[in-house]
Amino acid sequence: MSSAIGKISPVVWFLVALTLVLGVYGDDIAGALNVGWIMEYPSALVIPFKTSITAAMKWLVEDAHVGPVSFTDITRAIAWLIEQPYNLAISLLATGFQQGQGSSAVTVVPAISWITVIAAVVALGHYCRDWWLAMLTGACFLYLAVLGQWDSAMVTLASVMIAVPIGAGGGLLVGIWAYRHPTGERFLSPVLDLMQTIPIFAYLVPILFMFGFGPVSALVATIIYATPPMIRITTLAIKAVDPEIVDFGRMAGSTKRQLMWRVLVPSARSSIMVGVNQVIMLTLNMVIIASMIGAGGLGFDVLAALRRLDIGAGFEAGIAIVVLAIAVDRLSQAFAVRVGQYSATETVQGNWLARHKRTAVVLAILLVTYALGRFLPALHEYPEAQTLTTGEFWDDLVRYLNVNYFDAFEGIKIFFLTWLMLPIKKFLLGVPWPWAIAMLVLLGWRTGGVRLAILCGVLSSLIVVAGLWDKAMITVYLCGASVIVATVIGVPLGVMAALNKRAGHVISALIDTLQTLPSFVYLIPVVMLFRVGDFTAMVAIVLYALAPAVRYAAHGVRSVDGELIEAGRVSGCTNWQLLRMIRLPMALPEILLGINQTIMLALSMLVITALVGTRDLGQEVYIALTKADTGRGLVAGLAIAFIAIIADRLISASARGARIRFGLEAKT
Repeated sequence: MSSAIGKISPVVWFLVALTLVLGVYGDDIAGALNVGWIMEYPSALVIPFKTSITAAMKWLVEDAHVGPVSFTDITRAIAWLIEQPYNLAISLLATGFQQGQGSSAVTVVPAISWITVIAAVVALGHYCRDWWLAMLTGACFLYLAVLGQWDSAMVTLASVMIAVPIGAGGGLLVGIWAYRHPTGERFLSPVLDLMQTIPIFAYLVPILFMFGFGPVSALVATIIYATPPMIRITTLAIKAVDPEIVDFGRMAGSTKRQLMWRVLVPSARSSIMVGVNQVIMLTLNMVIIASMIGAGGLGFDVLAALRRLDIGAGFEAGIAIVVLAIAVDRLSQAFAVRVGQYSATETVQGNWLARHKRTAVVLAILLVTYALGRFLPALHEYPEAQTLTTGEFWDDLVRYLNVNYFDAFEGIKIFFLTWLMLPIKKFLLGVPWPWAIAMLVLLGWRTGGVRLAILCGVLSSLIVVAGLWDKAMITVYLCGASVIVATVIGVPLGVMAALNKRAGHVISALIDTLQTLPSFVYLIPVVMLFRVGDFTAMVAIVLYALAPAVRYAAHGVRSVDGELIEAGRVSGCTNWQLLRMIRLPMALPEILLGINQTIMLALSMLVITALVGTRDLGQEVYIALTKADTGRGLVAGLAIAFIAIIADRLISASARGARIRFGLEAKT
C-alpha cells in the first residue's frame, strides 16, 4: 500500500492539496480577489432550459398535429389500448365486473375468489418446479389474505400483469432491432443510460401532462422504468448465441426472420427470461412511486402511511409488497429455468384433462367458490374478522426506542453531522465550479482517456449553465456521505460473508431483506427515530444502497485465485496478511464496481428522501412534480443523471485499470 502511495506524482499531490485549500477557503479567496463569479455562476448567463422545455411540452400537448391527428389524440389512443386490458385484470382480481358508474355501480360478476387465486399460484409453482415452490408461493398469497392486504395486493398484481407483458414484449422487439442495427444500438445505448439514471420522478410530470392522472399514467411510467434492462439483456443474449448454431441455421436455408425467431430467440430463451424477471422486479419496485400519479394498491397504502407517519400501516403494506415480490420473483425464475429445459419426455398422452390436470383443478375450484360464494361469503372474500395485524407491534417498538434511547439516537446524529456530513458539504460548496470541472476533466483523462475527459467536462458544464451547480453539490455531498458510510459498513460485511460460511448466510438474509423492502418503507421508521433532515436522508440511503457494496465485495474476495492464496500461505502469510496483501488488492476491481452500483442506488433514492427535508436536486424534482412544472423536473432529473453517468464512467474506468494492473484483463 505504501509503495502504491509513493508512486503518486507530486503534481497530483499538489492538485489534491490545492483542491482541499480551495474547498476550505474558496469563498474567502474569491472575496479577496473580487471574483465572486467563480463561486456562483452568474444568473445572467444561465441558459433557460426549464422555460424552453415547459413551453415545448405545452406546445406538444396543446398544438402539435400530424395532419388531422393531434398529439393528444395519439396519447388518448395509447391510453385506451392500455386501459382495456388493465380494466379486465382489475375486474378479474379486485373489483369484479360492474354495471353502472360510481356509487350506483352494481357488481354483476364478482372477482376471482382468494381461494382460487391461491390455488392458481400453487398450481403454477408446482408446474414451474416442485411442491416446495408451490407451498412457498401459496403461503405468500395466504399471508396477504390473513394480514388484510388482499384487495390492495390484487390491484398491484393487476398492474404487474399488464406492465410486464408490455415492457417485456416491447423490450424484446427493441433489443432485436438493436441487434440487427449496430449503428442504432450505439445511439440507443445513451438513451437507455438516461432512462435508467434519470429519477422516475422527473418524467412523472410529462407523463401527467400527456396521459392525465390515473392508473394508465402510472402504468406508462412503470413501463418506461422497467423496460431498459429487457432491451439490454435481449441484445446481449442474442449476441451470445453460439456462432455454430447461427451458421447451421443459415445452411438450413433460413430467412432473416426465420433465423431470428426460430434459431436465435429460442437459443437465447433462458437469458431473455432473466430480462423478464428484471422487468417484474422493477415493476414491483415502482408501485409506490406510481401511486403518486394515480396507481392504487399496496403502493398507495405505503405512501398514505408515510404522509400520516403511521409506521404500523406503512410496514404492513411494505412487507406485503416484499411478500408479493418474493412470490412473483421465485415463480418467474423457476419458469425461466423450465422454459430453457424443455424435454420431449414431459409430453403427456391422452385427452385434455389428462394433459392439464392442474388447470382442471383450478377451474373446478373457481366454479365451486363462485357457486357457493353467494351462500358462504368467506369462500369468496377472506373474512375481515379473521385478519391479523402487526401494526401495533411496529408502533410500540418505535415508541419504545424513542422513549428509552432518544439521547443515544441524538448523539449518533450529532456525531455524523459534525464529523462527516457538514465538513463534506462545506468542502464541496467551497470548491469553485471552474476548478471542480477542471479536476473532473483531469480525472477523466487520467482514468479513461480523452473521450472520458470530454464527457466529464461537457456534462458538468451543462449542470453549471443550467444554474444548478449548488444543488448538484448538495446532491454529491448527500450521495458521497452515504456511499462512504455504506462502503465502510458493506465491504467488511462482504469480506466476512466470503470468509465465514455461517456469517455469509446471516449477512445474505439481511441483505436480501434490505434489497426487497420498497424504498419508501425505509423513510417511515427513520423519520420517527431521527426526524426530518439530511442525517435522516443519509440513513435511509445507506439502508437502501448497502446491498451492492456487500455483494460485490463478497464476490470479489471469493473469486481470488486459489493458487495465489496457497502461494501466500506457503510464503508464511498470516490470515490478516493474506487478506490485506492478496485478497483485497485482487478483489479491488469488484469492490469498485460495487461502490459504483451503490452510488447509482444512492442517487435514485435521493429523490425519495426529498420527502424528509433535503435541499438538493431531488427536492427540485419533487417540487416540479407537485407544481406540474415539466421543465424544472426534467432539467433537475437530467442533472442527477449527469452526475450518475460521470460517477459510473470514472469508477468503471478505474475498475478496468485495476483489472489490467493485476493481470485480470488484457490491455486493448
